[in-house]
Amino acid sequence: MNIPYLHDFGGKKALMVNGQPFLLLAGEVHNSNSSSVAYMEGVWDKAETLGMNSLLLPITWELLEPEEGVFDFSLVDGLIEQARRRGKKLGLLWFGAWKNAQCYYAPAWVKTNLQRFKRAEVSKGVVYTRNEQFYGIPYTTLSYLCGETNEADARAFRALMRHIKEMDERENTVALVQVENETGLMGAAREHSDEADALFEAEVPAAFAAYMRGATATMAPDVRAAVEGGAAAGNWQAVFGDVAEEIFSAYHTAAYVGRVAAAGKEEYPLPMTANCWQENGQQPGQYPSGGPVSRMMEVWRFCAPSIDVITPDIYARDFCGACDAFTKLSNPLMIPETATHSYAGPRQVWVVGHHHAMGYAPFGFEEMGQPFTAAASFLFGMDTQDPALKTPQNTEEYAWYTRTLQSMMPLLVNQYGSSSLQAVTSERKEEDTMLFGTFGFKAVMDTGAMSMGQASEAMKDGVCLVLQNTEDEFYIIANRCIILPFSTDAEKPNVDFLALEEGCFENGNWTRIRRLNGDEATLLGYDTPTLLRVKLFAYGKA
Repeated sequence: MNIPYLHDFGGKKALMVNGQPFLLLAGEVHNSNSSSVAYMEGVWDKAETLGMNSLLLPITWELLEPEEGVFDFSLVDGLIEQARRRGKKLGLLWFGAWKNAQCYYAPAWVKTNLQRFKRAEVSKGVVYTRNEQFYGIPYTTLSYLCGETNEADARAFRALMRHIKEMDERENTVALVQVENETGLMGAAREHSDEADALFEAEVPAAFAAYMRGATATMAPDVRAAVEGGAAAGNWQAVFGDVAEEIFSAYHTAAYVGRVAAAGKEEYPLPMTANCWQENGQQPGQYPSGGPVSRMMEVWRFCAPSIDVITPDIYARDFCGACDAFTKLSNPLMIPETATHSYAGPRQVWVVGHHHAMGYAPFGFEEMGQPFTAAASFLFGMDTQDPALKTPQNTEEYAWYTRTLQSMMPLLVNQYGSSSLQAVTSERKEEDTMLFGTFGFKAVMDTGAMSMGQASEAMKDGVCLVLQNTEDEFYIIANRCIILPFSTDAEKPNVDFLALEEGCFENGNWTRIRRLNGDEATLLGYDTPTLLRVKLFAYGKA
């Protein structure tokens, strides 16, 4: 019997569920909401309104193992059964030792035994501090060097995965599992306990040093320079120079997470992911040092082979650049957290069409469409001049995007890894052209150069996805853009429409809503989400 797994489509990995390709068109809930099955009823209602086919739900160590060795699976069972009733899939997020680089969700019996379950020393002897970057919020976390914590965390995760197998192996309700959440250390680039200091001064494991010296091609420039300029052997500072402390933290954090993931996979080998709080131009310790940020992906690949996908939580202004950074090392793009402002829907379409993404999930989607609170504005970095980033996503528009992608899922995934599926976005106006053999499409998303009288604001948060179905037939998702088809054949420079239709997919079959011609075929400009079927003809002189 097949369980969910990753399949390679032309060099792009996609999730397979019940033997079929599955895009996680998902939402991640506010963390506390999944602690109650009853409370989740309203959350599922919102997910249905938004057209989502899956949810990402935290499963917390404190509720799973309230007493050491005593497991309570009633909440897990309730959430899985609820998802089945709603016809949805789940990605479960294991909040074990880490959540947002803290130990929020560790059980009380772990938190209170400081001798057995050691805390990380941000500086010598200091295990509790305040994160001044976030208004002095208290900060403390478990040590990535503590074997007792690692073993206890892995035992609990093993028990969870064994239970999921027993309950769900046939139905495949749970499609993947995230191991921990935003791991790493805040306040310093590495731990500073006596144990950490001794390990930092000890020789770097020879196999790891050799691997890093052979993996420089994909490294961030400063990491590559440090590795290439470091010694072939020696302590961490000698081998890795200016990035030694972050690599040290990544090595031990990834090894910890890898052991937890491996324990779970021995019971039930679902695809497993690790997410990260990104660096956003800051220094290690200002973001969780040692987490699976793009600059540390090479370390994580070596130390945590049981992690299948590194997934970025993206709240950066440069959303597209953040996506690009996580596609190296053949890593499939999956975004488990992102903002719910008005770019949320177009970004979902773009990551599917441009990066052939495995999944996408706005965080706290329960509040999508509502005015942003001050806390949400701070979290999502809304100090930009772009009004679209200060505007909540329209829920009807988001649902249209999600349901349309869902209806096209087999067509889309079957073109993963090929040039037959492309997309452009208003966030990268300079990348506005898509080529498909004889034909191409230019998507104009800046009306400043147009003499048509549209207000430039109408072209904000635009997107255009093109799927080539045959040599001359295309399906197009478009919003807030003008589409200009053209011929790439110099001997046949002219283009005419043989068919132009608005429509939708129903049960995998195209259903025409309107046949367009005349005035409606003169200029393809769209200010609302639209799905088109286009058939073109290229010709020269008779």
